[in-house]
Amino acid sequence: MMQTVTEDVSRRDFFRGRISRTASEPGGWLQIDELSAGAGDVFWDGWADEAGVFVAGDDGVIFHFDGTEWKRQPVPAPVPVHSLWGTSRNDLWAVGWMGLVLHHDGRVWTKVRGCVTNEGGKYSDASENAPLFGVAGLPNGQAWAVGDRGTILHFDGQDWVSENSGVRAHLRCVVILPDGRVLAAGGDGIVLIRNEDGQWHKQSCPIHSNFTSALPLEDNTVLLAGGRYFVDANGFRGDLVLWDGKTFKTLFAEKTFSRFRALAAYKHGAILVGDAGQMHLLGHDGIERLDSGTNHDLLGIVTLATGEVVSVGDFGTALTANATALENFKPYVATREAATLWEPVASGTDRQLWGVWHDTRQDDLFACGEEGTVLVFDRGKWEALPPVNDLGIHALSRAPDGGLLAAGQMGEIHQFDGAKWRKVYDLHMDVTILSLWSDGSTFFAAGDEGLVLCKTPESADWVRAASGTKSALYGLWGPDDRHILAVGDFGLVQRWNGECWDEFNAGTEYFLFDVWGRALNDIFVVGLSGTIGHFDGTRWTITPARARADLLAVTGNDREVIAVGAAGTIYRHDGMAWRRDPGGTDVGLRAVSTTPDGGFIAAGDRGTLIVRLP
Repeated sequence: MMQTVTEDVSRRDFFRGRISRTASEPGGWLQIDELSAGAGDVFWDGWADEAGVFVAGDDGVIFHFDGTEWKRQPVPAPVPVHSLWGTSRNDLWAVGWMGLVLHHDGRVWTKVRGCVTNEGGKYSDASENAPLFGVAGLPNGQAWAVGDRGTILHFDGQDWVSENSGVRAHLRCVVILPDGRVLAAGGDGIVLIRNEDGQWHKQSCPIHSNFTSALPLEDNTVLLAGGRYFVDANGFRGDLVLWDGKTFKTLFAEKTFSRFRALAAYKHGAILVGDAGQMHLLGHDGIERLDSGTNHDLLGIVTLATGEVVSVGDFGTALTANATALENFKPYVATREAATLWEPVASGTDRQLWGVWHDTRQDDLFACGEEGTVLVFDRGKWEALPPVNDLGIHALSRAPDGGLLAAGQMGEIHQFDGAKWRKVYDLHMDVTILSLWSDGSTFFAAGDEGLVLCKTPESADWVRAASGTKSALYGLWGPDDRHILAVGDFGLVQRWNGECWDEFNAGTEYFLFDVWGRALNDIFVVGLSGTIGHFDGTRWTITPARARADLLAVTGNDREVIAVGAAGTIYRHDGMAWRRDPGGTDVGLRAVSTTPDGGFIAAGDRGTLIVRLP
């Protein structure tokens, strides 16, 4: 029932006092009046990206908000829709009553499964009609749906196939853990884990709550929320349970809650909603009741691209946190764009800029691009160096003797001695060098057709190395000359170990255009269609930043990470999650770097340079 997006939420932050409570400081939640639902309508769940919001509920109701207005979408089955999940709005799934499985291809909803009728036209008691209540999946498109009588369905990319859960309890939620395992939970304290063997294993949970929602934390622990009926109270009470992979522990046992219905990451903590308008914020100082402004049952949470949420429920209830959140319902529409912290800088050129480079050894800043363009930031302004030639320059670095290296089209590398350029390497092929890496003595260059060049203190010239691929290699990063990564087409990551290049995949089929990291256990990649990936030293995780535009470059410091791309797209990771960072431009951004004063600079089309102050 919850939006199954795994964010970087830390159990340590929850329980070691590191969460600063900044959840809007709400002064009352607001009903979205523009969502013209009937008084009897029930909303169960939703899904959102940059382009808009879907909200689903009873009677086959699915509303879509496109940034301007809410419209009801035609759905080919008039039964309740309980949960939505997808890799994009062009590949969006919805599940519901009578085993309903719907697919949205970006234009229309199509029934894929369920709602089987008998000869009299009524829904039959076929196993395919077992009601479904939760759906979640992986970035590669695999998905799982769960429902009544222990029903678990697996979508393998082609078909929805039943899996044996080993239980008959009603399952109400399913989530993906950071390590790739799948967790399903439901009635009577049932918690199931699908391990790498593809089998479901029941966990020993002594808390007989009816779990309706789950939130994975970054260390594979899980928060479970739900409720159970108490005779002495003549009603339901809520349970919040922490599972650390071995034991289950009830949290805040001394408090009395109404039944919880949904749980999601929010700001620097988590938000919980439930019966009778119950809404709580979980943070470092415990759990606090928020004023939702309604007594209607709240059944679901929709996480918006902005990081805000919408809570939905009975009687057409759809709430936003405050007026600011309501404004953010129109994310990235030019007339409603949030204030930018980026400032334009005069570059003195209208050429495309393909690279920007901060020489951290000498604290110099350079940019490069079309027609041999190389710029240097000197005495408070950008000035042009003599053109390298009439070819495009994609990457810059320091030469061993302190001169400036420039590499780009036709496989050429040039060196600037302070007065003029001279060619120091020529591949003699129409192959473009796209990236340079250096530690001051060892140099790597990478580019089209799997090109890798290397120059070491022992070599007098650049030497072409066997990369092991014919794929284009767009970006290079490494902490030292024995640990270098190069990224390329279809999720390719090439790894240099000091002796040879090995190939592996970052867990995506999208092209990767750049790579940057703080250490070997903290590496980021960006690429096609807003792809963002992170490597923690053990595994790659593709993070849902919800960008639609291609992301072409990434860099960062010890506090934050910045990714830039097409149409002026900028995303910033603040240590918790990726957020859109409006740059005040719709011009394509092709490169990003840190600045000597601790800020960031991005470069792109038409000579664009914009700076984000520290």
